[in-house]
Amino acid sequence: MVRRTLRHQKHAALKVGGVGLLAVTLLGAGLTLASADDSARTAAQTANCPTVRDKLGSVPAAAAAGVEQELANLDKQIEEANARLAQQAANPQGGANFISNAILGPLASKRVAALDRIGININRVGGQRPELASLATCGLNPPGTPSALNGNAGNGNAGNGGNAGNGNGGNGNAGNGNAGNGNGGNGNGGNGNAGNGGVGVAQKVSCPSVGDRLPAVPAQAAAEVQRELANLDKQIGEADARLAQLAVRPEGGPNFVRNAVVGPLEDRRVAAINRIATAIGRVNGNRPGDLVNLARPCVAR
Repeated sequence: MVRRTLRHQKHAALKVGGVGLLAVTLLGAGLTLASADDSARTAAQTANCPTVRDKLGSVPAAAAAGVEQELANLDKQIEEANARLAQQAANPQGGANFISNAILGPLASKRVAALDRIGININRVGGQRPELASLATCGLNPPGTPSALNGNAGNGNAGNGGNAGNGNGGNGNAGNGNAGNGNGGNGNGGNGNAGNGGVGVAQKVSCPSVGDRLPAVPAQAAAEVQRELANLDKQIGEADARLAQLAVRPEGGPNFVRNAVVGPLEDRRVAAINRIATAIGRVNGNRPGDLVNLARPCVAR
């Protein structure tokens, strides 16, 4: 009887030991699988887009702020697409064309708009509008390969090293943004006016310049003022893009441009200029309220 009990206890101990060994083995395998899965998730593809900064050549100082803003937008668009690609790698969805249709396609559309605004910024101040449309389409990098960006003159783009300096790296400082705004409005006055009566010739918006009419800007307000000057440039660029669309596909009656393009532009300018005045007044207590008079009139011609 005692022998049977001992044999039974020994058999039970072996069973427990076997279960423990099996659990350890499975746990180890599970950890290996989890590690492999984590590795697969982190190795996401990234957007492979043509760099733009190194294709621009010499950018007029008056257009520099607007161009820099759009180059930053292009980089931000790539980063957003890469975030989507990382999600897709971790949690795949859709069919074989999902990445092309849901990520790369929308990215190309956003790049078309940003590239168009770069051309408008340069052309508005009398520069030769660059042909950038071919730079809109993006492909995919192998997993783990970083995207080439424009923030530091096309980092990571082999072959672009010769152009990395390209004179554009310092474009953000040319005029510190207010020259871009100050001259941007003035540059439109004679920009393409001849022949505007012809069908299909796009009008341009001309607004009072702001950057060259500011009082002394306190250092503490400079960043916010520069941001709003860039907003003013962007607003004009968007209005010019709308006018370009109307040149191709007219709509509305004789007051359509005033009511649908110029009027809303003036309203947005009021808000941006008020923010400039508030930023200055917040620091030195002397808010230049008369700046708002520069919001209008804007004209399309």
